Amino acid sequence: MNTYKTFSNYAPYACEKMHKKRLFAEENTEEKINFQRTDFQRDRDRIIHASAFRRLQYKTQVFVYHEGDYFRTRLTHSIEVAQIARTVARALRLNEDLSEAISLAHDLGHTPFGHAGENALQEIMKNLGGFDHNEQTLRILCQLEKRYASFDGLNLSWDTLEGVAKHNGPVSLKYRRPTLKKLDELYDFQLNNFAGAEAQIANLSDDIAYLSHDIDDGLRAELFTINSLSELPIISDVLKTIKTEHADLPSDRIANELTRRLISIFVNDLLVHSSYLLDDASPKSPDDIRCAGYPLISHSEVMKKALLEIRAFLFNNMYRHYRVNRMTNKAQKLVKELFFEFFEAPALLPGNWQSKNFNQIDVKKKKYIKARIIADYIASLTDREAMLEHDRLFILSPKREII
Repeated sequence: MNTYKTFSNYAPYACEKMHKKRLFAEENTEEKINFQRTDFQRDRDRIIHASAFRRLQYKTQVFVYHEGDYFRTRLTHSIEVAQIARTVARALRLNEDLSEAISLAHDLGHTPFGHAGENALQEIMKNLGGFDHNEQTLRILCQLEKRYASFDGLNLSWDTLEGVAKHNGPVSLKYRRPTLKKLDELYDFQLNNFAGAEAQIANLSDDIAYLSHDIDDGLRAELFTINSLSELPIISDVLKTIKTEHADLPSDRIANELTRRLISIFVNDLLVHSSYLLDDASPKSPDDIRCAGYPLISHSEVMKKALLEIRAFLFNNMYRHYRVNRMTNKAQKLVKELFFEFFEAPALLPGNWQSKNFNQIDVKKKKYIKARIIADYIASLTDREAMLEHDRLFILSPKREII
């Protein structure tokens, strides 16, 4: 007899249970010890225990890991996204465990050095099958993680994988790269449709989290000032309120208060407008959400405009700041040098990353398989690991560890 029970007040369009069985059948050992998680709690826990999740601690959001312990990493970002997603899902009577699982998994495929590393691999892999961090996340979840005796990957539920595959919306034919095509044949992700509401929540929670905390990090790094931020109407209004209520607040606490209040504004707007859309569409099932033809979890037009203004400000004043540009330039060169060195001499790869039958692979496929293995390896590295690998390959010194 199970002692763990769930009592839900889910909306009819919530993903209350798995849409399909897991790809690999598993014995439910939890029932033998009188304990049972929901399927989406199991997904969440498998993601948290994955090695790729732990590596997010030292993967860049904007700043390289050694530039300061305060700045966000992919790990702290993923936790913030999950926290916002759970709040929104609970308020809308959706499955918060599923939203949390998708949120925690959504950035697993990111390379070292953030988008700088991804852009370098995209350029290199352009004619070798391509590279995309969203697809790389699916490769990790379904292939590259090797923790279980009976299968590769984490054997997650269809709903979690579908949410990861489509959290940005339907995937057009143009963006269906080889791995996604193969996985779609196995799972049938219904790529022409939107994902369920829980995945839509994860997507917008991602935007809320990164725009808010990038403002905070940018202020801490002194890439811009409170005064320059106040040129944005939504931020100007918040700052006026803060100064009225707390006239002598120190600048660091102003930054904290601004971030906190912005998140509240974004979340409240998302809840209000999504409730309106859901009431108007009256979906009766999760599939009604998927087939609606437009997202039913959405900000209002006013808030969309405000978010675009913040994104444009950060692009001009942070992401393209000369200090960030210098890091980006160095990171891209480092990733490219690593790739081409490994491509010319794959024997330099760690043993577990070398194909055992590499020399027996068909010549036509060898180039693509070699490139994919190297891309998988480099994408798995943290910022610190990538820099150490570069030193080991290119710097000969008796003072350095070279093996």
